[in-house]
Amino acid sequence: MNSIITKIEQKKRLNFDEALKLYDLDLFTLGTLADNIRVQMWGKKSYFNINRHINPTNVCKDVCKFCAFSASRKNPNQYTMSHEEILKIAQESQSKGVKELHIVSAHNPNTGLLWYLDIFSKIKKEFPNLHIKALTAAEINFLASEYNHSYEEIIDMMIESGVDSMPGGGAEIFDEEIRDKICKGKVTSDEWLQIHKLWHKRGRHSNATMLFGHIEEQKHRIDHMIRLRDLQDETNGFNTFIPLVYQRENNFLNVDGFLSSSEILKTMAISRIVLDNIPHLKAYWVTSTINLSLISQEFGADDLDGTIERESINSAAGAKSANGMALSEFVSLIKNSGYEPVLRDSLYNEIKSY
Repeated sequence: MNSIITKIEQKKRLNFDEALKLYDLDLFTLGTLADNIRVQMWGKKSYFNINRHINPTNVCKDVCKFCAFSASRKNPNQYTMSHEEILKIAQESQSKGVKELHIVSAHNPNTGLLWYLDIFSKIKKEFPNLHIKALTAAEINFLASEYNHSYEEIIDMMIESGVDSMPGGGAEIFDEEIRDKICKGKVTSDEWLQIHKLWHKRGRHSNATMLFGHIEEQKHRIDHMIRLRDLQDETNGFNTFIPLVYQRENNFLNVDGFLSSSEILKTMAISRIVLDNIPHLKAYWVTSTINLSLISQEFGADDLDGTIERESINSAAGAKSANGMALSEFVSLIKNSGYEPVLRDSLYNEIKSY
């Protein structure tokens, strides 16, 4: 283990076996290693943005066992927003200082392709200064297959319609045996990576996620990270990595146990160490709770996402994020934890330091 620690301190890349052994380290040592990397990269800065999540529909063609948002299973209350409703939200959000609209939803086979794409054009026309982060790789895969288009064609339509960057959702866990059990029929791991590669080749940026704490094992998390690291070596298009903690309420996965805080923090720290080429590590407070996200700043995380304003997907599964968080509270929490709150735009350009 000493040789692995030395390798980290010398900024040498870990292979799969070495990365997996990091879980055997005690939490304090692991946190110190990750924090050293964080401080070297970003000092005491903790980034966030003023954003609004919009989830336009919960009608979904796919059936993922971990999902509590889809109306096809345990949530019988179907909805699909009109463009007018979405534009009203955009207008209200901009008036409150929101800089980014994060638009993701279910795979609705009833709306038509233009329902998905036209709203971006309308938002960009009326609110040109709002950054549109929209359509996960899973949604792109659905639209391509549902409407007989290539990934390239869907991506080009997105860009033409005003989408600025891509979120990282749909990655879940890349191991295909696990995917067969939790989200069979959804975008495959290779397809997810291919879609992001195509997006990056167009000079655009995206995020990457990993859903953990369900039926996967530690080895599956490391495999997931290394696949992302390999693509980042090729494209350099990922802005941030977001380890998402599985939410266990109102779904069909039936996971009895729940990750300890120690295991979550270890995974956060290992992410910072292994993903040496992805600049930012986000502690997404929606899934890990705000308290644990604040602690994660000492385990490699330099980003806490944002104010969110409203969120439907994770809150449907038990996360306490339905109504977001006030800007003043968000800033105070970061300050009180000993870090410097830095308001950023969606591409990590610094706007204001508090």
